Amino acid sequence: MALHINSGCFTVMGHSRVHRIRAVASDGSATTLKTVDDKVKLGGSDLKVSAIGIGAWAWGDTTYWNNFQWNDRKEKAARDAFNTSIDGGLTFIDTAEVYGSGLSFGAINSETLLGRFIKERKAKDPNVEVTVATKYAALPWRLGRQSVISALKDSLDRLGMTSVDVYQLHWPGVWGNEGYIDGLGDAVEKGLVKAVGVSNYSEKRLREAYKQLKKRGIPLASNQVNYSLIYRAPEENGVKATCDELGITLIAYSPIAQGVLTGKYTPENPPTGPRGRIYTPEFLTTLKPLLNKITEIGDKYNKTATQVSLNWLVAQGNVVPIPGAKTPEQAEEFKGALGWRLTNEEVTELRSLASKIKSVIGFPVEKL
Repeated sequence: MALHINSGCFTVMGHSRVHRIRAVASDGSATTLKTVDDKVKLGGSDLKVSAIGIGAWAWGDTTYWNNFQWNDRKEKAARDAFNTSIDGGLTFIDTAEVYGSGLSFGAINSETLLGRFIKERKAKDPNVEVTVATKYAALPWRLGRQSVISALKDSLDRLGMTSVDVYQLHWPGVWGNEGYIDGLGDAVEKGLVKAVGVSNYSEKRLREAYKQLKKRGIPLASNQVNYSLIYRAPEENGVKATCDELGITLIAYSPIAQGVLTGKYTPENPPTGPRGRIYTPEFLTTLKPLLNKITEIGDKYNKTATQVSLNWLVAQGNVVPIPGAKTPEQAEEFKGALGWRLTNEEVTELRSLASKIKSVIGFPVEKL
């Protein structure tokens, strides 16, 4: 019996749209399969974020994404991507102090751009909703809890804000991790942030951070890690299971493997720049069977490979993907990953095919 999916009906509950997905069988009967909320609670915090967010790593960057070029045209594209994301309900935007200028030698800091875009948007629509997450760089010369507060205040200055929704440690430090976690707690108690998280944390460090914050009555809301259909290390190293156990949301960066799961790259047309050295023609050849299956499944739902790959992550539960959007077209496509859901059988089939591919990881390398 054939099933046709209709995800067009939804009801409004508070500030969150709840999509009731209907399956229509070949005999004309219909049944409601699942309910998909486009807002999710971030860990044990009181903060709700869009079920898919946007990563702003590429905004202002010239070292990895923009081939050493940044200009007015690329800034306009980033601005349009931001506005399209907000219009589409993807209101959770993730940035970091090292994205763009300064430590990563870019053209302009991503936080500065995001702050500019928010200010421009609020001038037209004062009630616009934007949930901002940024990150602290645990550099070797930064010591103790006060360094976290100092860096946060610098980030707030660049963003043009007095507080931020989510503040995260970008990676574990060489030393001083306890002080960094204390700094996150201080930021909450000073009212500078609503929720705190970590990034690139192993299971062991995740548990330690969770316990340290819990002593102060502060939840560890999130752990941001590299996670995609072809990079499933969080499933294999205990991080995903630990997040689920402790009620910590897993934020998935590089959820479409830096564009490789979109299907736009082939062995004859690999990515340029640093990504081309990671996702080689040989690797793209091994990826073909999986991409063919992703496309086949997408055709059933009238969805793209990108949307299927993002939906696969959402279907894992307790995962918020944050694909990077450099253009409004990308942002428009991302929102099509919500409002419907792959079946358990499709999720399993894609994982089975992906398990035959040797995982590769894009920059940055995190074996922490």
